[in-house]
Amino acid sequence: MRMPDPDTAILSVCTTCRAAGDVSEPRAGAKLLAALLAEAGREPVPGLTIEGAECLSVCKRPCTVAVVSPDRWTYVYGDFDALEDPDTSARTLLAGLRRYLETPDGVVPWRERPEAFRKGVVARIPPLRVPHETPGQEFRERHSAGPEPEVSEP
Repeated sequence: MRMPDPDTAILSVCTTCRAAGDVSEPRAGAKLLAALLAEAGREPVPGLTIEGAECLSVCKRPCTVAVVSPDRWTYVYGDFDALEDPDTSARTLLAGLRRYLETPDGVVPWRERPEAFRKGVVARIPPLRVPHETPGQEFRERHSAGPEPEVSEP
């Protein structure tokens, strides 16, 4: 199994997010995704992949994004404005993600986080730790190292 590059991250943008009372199409989340892709085209963030996600289930805090990276904490952020000023939201997100990718564990010091990250955090999820062995693996390997020994009958 190929492990992902530790210097990469994926930003998932909820494309179904809709601000309260907004019935316009495309939805606010899709507008935020478009603004992020445009801004990243102008000022790329090395190692960052930006993609849409159908729903992040944080409907009370639109617009919502999630960032995940190998060996780093995963964050879910909400409350990004994609109706009035999606470009500013995109610049804020990308600035915060540049800092995120500069850290070994994804934890940017509190005062160095953009205000929108400090106020908009919905969840912080610990890094996935993949053990080198699954429980009982050593026992199974030791006891299945070949064919059953032959037993001679007297």
